[in-house]
Amino acid sequence: MYTIGTHMSIAGGLAKTAENVVKMNADTMQIFSRNPRGSSYKTYLPEEIERFQKIRKDHAFGPVLAHAPYTMNLASAKPEVYEFACTVIREDVTRMDRLGIENLVFHPGSHTGIGAEAGIQNIIAGLDQAITGKENITVLLETMSGKGTEIGWRFEELKAIRDGVSHPERIGICLDTCHVFAAGYDIVNNLDGVLEEFDKVLGLELLRAIHLNDSMMPFGSRKDRHAVIGGGEIGIEVLLNVMRHPKLKDLPFYLETPNEAAGYAKEISLLKSLREEK
Repeated sequence: MYTIGTHMSIAGGLAKTAENVVKMNADTMQIFSRNPRGSSYKTYLPEEIERFQKIRKDHAFGPVLAHAPYTMNLASAKPEVYEFACTVIREDVTRMDRLGIENLVFHPGSHTGIGAEAGIQNIIAGLDQAITGKENITVLLETMSGKGTEIGWRFEELKAIRDGVSHPERIGICLDTCHVFAAGYDIVNNLDGVLEEFDKVLGLELLRAIHLNDSMMPFGSRKDRHAVIGGGEIGIEVLLNVMRHPKLKDLPFYLETPNEAAGYAKEISLLKSLREEK
């Protein structure tokens, strides 16, 4: 089944958000696990959760993706920053798992000068204190653009994180098209080659989600600036190739383009119609 959704605001509550997903003819959604720029989070009454689950079931939603806040840096060497990140990932793994959300994605973090290897060890320790192995949820490492001292812009770094944790079976990958393009993986001219490299380093079976975004910045720029579908350097035909690719087509796709609800609905409608043309 073809599954596409977009990042959604949960300001009106989980159930209302799910209703809005249905209205825009989407099949799933991504939400923030808490305030993306802070530390606060919502709590939901049992009735709200029950309505949310009923809408998901009645409309056959694909896997729902929660996104951890941008303020979280598990690679940091600063004790207060690292402790905050450890608390957030530990709490959000538990909270999202209790909501029945299938996947929680996060940006691995920036080492800010201590070096990638040390940053990776911090990420591993942070994940180990958060994941018991008894959860149903899968924690996804996101492919990054490589800006500054970001970790995760090379597939090998993601592999090092997963290989180091105590429960690798609970770790998957979310591939962001904008990020990998900016990181120097040529999905425009050699999508098959990029997927072959991913499979060789990590294994395509670890891919659980695709962030489908165009890029404002050119190939290999190592700058993270999302563009609307077809409005950037990647282009709509390449993004359609990603969606149609036999190794990717059954994955859930999530838009994170700079848009509002009406714009997301138009993008989803356009992608659905064009995808079926071939």
